[in-house]
Amino acid sequence: MTRQQRNNQKEPRRDPNVSRRTLVQGLAASAAAAAVAGIGSALAQNAPAPVGPPTTITSPPRDFSPRGAPTTYFWDPDIIAVDPSFNDLAQPNTSIKRLFTGVLWAEGPAWSSQGRYLLWSDIPNNRQMRWSEDDGHVSVFRMPSNYSNGNSFDFQGRQLSCEHLTRRVTRYENDGTATVLADNYQGKRLNSPNDIVAHPDGSYWFTDPPYGSQLYEGEPDAAGGPVNPAGKLNPRIGQPAGFVPFKRELPTNCYRIDPSGRVDLVVSEDQVPDPNGLCFSPDYKKLYVVSTGKGPGDSGPGGKGDVFVFDVGADNKLSNGKRFSDFTIDGVKCGPDGIRCDVNGNVWCASNAGRAVGYSGVTVWSPEGKLLGRIRLPEVCGNITFGGPKRNRLFMAASQSLYAVYTATQGAGPA
Repeated sequence: MTRQQRNNQKEPRRDPNVSRRTLVQGLAASAAAAAVAGIGSALAQNAPAPVGPPTTITSPPRDFSPRGAPTTYFWDPDIIAVDPSFNDLAQPNTSIKRLFTGVLWAEGPAWSSQGRYLLWSDIPNNRQMRWSEDDGHVSVFRMPSNYSNGNSFDFQGRQLSCEHLTRRVTRYENDGTATVLADNYQGKRLNSPNDIVAHPDGSYWFTDPPYGSQLYEGEPDAAGGPVNPAGKLNPRIGQPAGFVPFKRELPTNCYRIDPSGRVDLVVSEDQVPDPNGLCFSPDYKKLYVVSTGKGPGDSGPGGKGDVFVFDVGADNKLSNGKRFSDFTIDGVKCGPDGIRCDVNGNVWCASNAGRAVGYSGVTVWSPEGKLLGRIRLPEVCGNITFGGPKRNRLFMAASQSLYAVYTATQGAGPA
C-alpha cells in the first residue's frame, strides 16, 4: 500500500455512505485490473505511487472543470480535515472547481468587491486576467502588465500591483491614472516586488525578493549584476525602446509605504530571507511573512520554505518575530507561497509540494500554528485570496489554472 493510500485511510471525514473499506476495495480492484493488463502483480504491489495523474482519490482522474462529473461525496474528497475544527471552516455541500486553465504561471489573485471580479497575473505572458462573477467569463484585463506578480485592492477599491519588469509597486487610481508608489529604497532600485497588502492606516506593506530577476518572469540584471554576472543575458531583448535594465542592489527585505510616500524597512533579510507572501491578522496586530526558497542571485543560504509571524506595534514597529511553521506535513515539505487570514485568524496558505502528489494546494492553520486541514489540487498552488460577493469563496491561482471553492468562513480585510 502506498503512502498516499494510507493517507486516504486516515482522513477523518467522508460521506457516511462511502466506507473506507469500499475505497480500499476499489483501489485494489484497479490494481488487479492493471495486473491483468500486463503490468504484473509484483510491480503493482511494490512500485512507488506514480507522479500522475495528480489526484489521490478518484480513478479515472477527476475532472475539476465545470464540465466534470459532480463528486458523489457530501464532502469534497480533496478537502481533508486534519483536525475536527476544520469542519467549521470547510463548506460540506460544495466542490472544488477549475474556473479557467491556459495561463503559463498563475499568481497574485485579488478580488474586486466593487467590480465583482477576480483579477490575477499570468506572469510569463506579461498580462493580468479577469474572471467575472456574473457569468464566469474570462478575459485579458491588462496587457502588458510589466510582468506583475502580486495584486491586491486597498480600502478605497484601488488596485495595487507588484511589477517585476519595472521593479516597482503601482496603484491604479479610480480615475484611470496610475501612480508609482515605490521603486527604490534609499536611492537603490527594488529587486522585484512580489506581494502587497493594505493597512487601515493608509499604508501598504510589500515584500521584495529576487524572483522577478529571471527571463521567464521579468528581466535579469544588467550585465555584472548578481543574476547576470557574466553579462551573457541581454535583458533588453523583447522590451520597449528605451528600456533601461538595472542591477540588483538590495537585500531581500519587506517594506512599508507610509501614506506620506516614505518607504520604511520593516523586515530585513536577516529576519526573513527571500520574503514572498504576506498578510495581516484580522485585528492587524500580527504580520505573517512567507520565506520561500533561495532566489536567483542570492549570495546567502536563502529561504527554507517557512512562515514567520511578528507582533505589530502601534508605531508600526515589528517585534517578537518567530517561526510560525516549517510547513512540513507527513514528512513532505509543503512549500508556502501566497497567504491569507480568515476572520477568525486562521491562516490559509498556498502549497507547493513539487512532485509530492496530493500535497500541493492549500494548507490551513490555527493562529497557534496547528494544522487544521488541507485542500488538494492537481497543480502546484502559488497564491490564494478570498472573494465572491460574501467573501466566502477561496480562489486559488495554481500553475496554469484558476480554482475556487466555497468555505464556511470569510476572508479578513480587502482582498
